[in-house]
Amino acid sequence: MKNTFSFTSIVFLLAVIAVSCDKTMPPAPDENSLLDGPMEGLNAEEQAQFLKGDEAFGEVFTVEKGLGPIFVANQCASCHAGDGKGTPFVKFTRFGQPDTLGNQFLALGGPQLQHKAIPGFQPEQLPAGATSTDLIAPAVSGLGFLDAVSDADLIALADPDDSDGDGISGRLHWNTIPNYVTLRPNSLSRNGRYISRFGKKAAAYDLLHQTSGAYNQDMGVTSLFEPIDPYSELEVDPEVSTQTVHDVVFYLKTLKAPIQRDQDNPDVLDGKQIFSDIQCASCHTPTLTTGSSPISALSNKEFHPYTDLLLHDMGPGLDDGYTEGYALTSEWRTPPLWGIGLSKDAQGGAYFLLHDGRAMSIDEAILLHGGEAEQSKTNYTLLTSTEKEQLIKFLESL
Repeated sequence: MKNTFSFTSIVFLLAVIAVSCDKTMPPAPDENSLLDGPMEGLNAEEQAQFLKGDEAFGEVFTVEKGLGPIFVANQCASCHAGDGKGTPFVKFTRFGQPDTLGNQFLALGGPQLQHKAIPGFQPEQLPAGATSTDLIAPAVSGLGFLDAVSDADLIALADPDDSDGDGISGRLHWNTIPNYVTLRPNSLSRNGRYISRFGKKAAAYDLLHQTSGAYNQDMGVTSLFEPIDPYSELEVDPEVSTQTVHDVVFYLKTLKAPIQRDQDNPDVLDGKQIFSDIQCASCHTPTLTTGSSPISALSNKEFHPYTDLLLHDMGPGLDDGYTEGYALTSEWRTPPLWGIGLSKDAQGGAYFLLHDGRAMSIDEAILLHGGEAEQSKTNYTLLTSTEKEQLIKFLESL
């Protein structure tokens, strides 16, 4: 006898399988628990380029693809797991000198130490006389919003002479820029320098500048933009295509901003007020607005990064003796706080905070602040234990 299935039977069977899969598969994570993913409002063409950039961000470079011969990592994602912060276990080291006369060690392998090498080569060693600093990679979500803030808005935030007398004198990093970058609309200059905003000391002008440098200095991969091989110091043919670099830049520009969680929790709301009361918001500016952007999803948008993108003197405790561009050795760009509560997810379940990951908790990170943040730190120490818990709960909601 020949067995037959009716169309209704087949549909029923597929439905049973689907229900079974739903019961056995883990639920999808909440959108606000992830740092990766595209921002809302991208059109079909932009979504396609985002996916290309996402794929390139995770590409593993081999010797055949141009890795090295000396390098730090073999893919972007190894330092930015889940688009989050890195850890001291995948740190990178910058070296130079403590003055702002330009890095005198560029001819000796600077500014970055490539501590790994492909077979047949030796890793780079720190040259005699160089000062160095260990850094961990920042989270990369929401960077397009930071990139799209106008120069005029950053100038309005700056107070280099502390004219308001609050003890905080954030200043812009007017830096020289490579000739391959395209200036932002209404970009302003001073003595041939432009406002830079990316990197620990705000030395990179834009995401193309940052990304091209990362390919070159982190992976030893040359591009049309950064064609000098870090090992031989000779110009070589591009090892990553110009289109791929642009795809990665687009990916970074269109990653969504971190989404705050538990916004209506009473303790979170109280912590938000405490954050303002003890003057944390003087540097970690809660709200910024983008200007005009060729990506419509980024144009004229209000967002909440908790940074002013300015350089601040953080005191002798965080002075690493190294500088980039025209930043002083004790100066650091205010890091965005959005996504800080998700940092542990990318850092193996533990916090590694500040520029080098030395702080193992938010409390410890606050207590290591100095310089312009000394008063805020003092204000924090005067809080009750309940107020401190509320403040940290607020920060972990970001």
